Amino acid sequence: MGIRTAGRDLALKVLYQMDIVGDRSATNLRALLEAMPAHERARKFAADLVQGVCAELENLDVLLAQVITNWSISRLSRIDHNILRLAAWELLHLDDVPARVTMDEAIELAKRYGDQNSGQFVNGVLDMLAQRAGLRHKGDEDFEVAKQ
Repeated sequence: MGIRTAGRDLALKVLYQMDIVGDRSATNLRALLEAMPAHERARKFAADLVQGVCAELENLDVLLAQVITNWSISRLSRIDHNILRLAAWELLHLDDVPARVTMDEAIELAKRYGDQNSGQFVNGVLDMLAQRAGLRHKGDEDFEVAKQ
């Protein structure tokens, strides 16, 4: 597992636990990160992701609510909700990560931790979000070069 993939995995676990206990403080973030085994660079990436998501939680939920059809944010599982928050923040703020990579990583997290429909659901929501934000092709040229 690559550093960023491991960081996303760790970030999801931290966001999920923060939701469960209702504590998004920096102290809780540090404690959760220290309690989970991870490479230091993955831990740093996870911390950056979690801090970004926590700083824009309400805005991310508003954006997600605009693209989720026939469903409400409050009905999302905590896993799917946090995967979507994480990926939405990454799409909007990490210019060096192609949209395809963000979406593929989120779908894999959904398949790993969500239910049998989570991968498809996350894919659909993120695709619509990326399209509406004009980010569907963000980094495509970088993605194609990296694949070669």
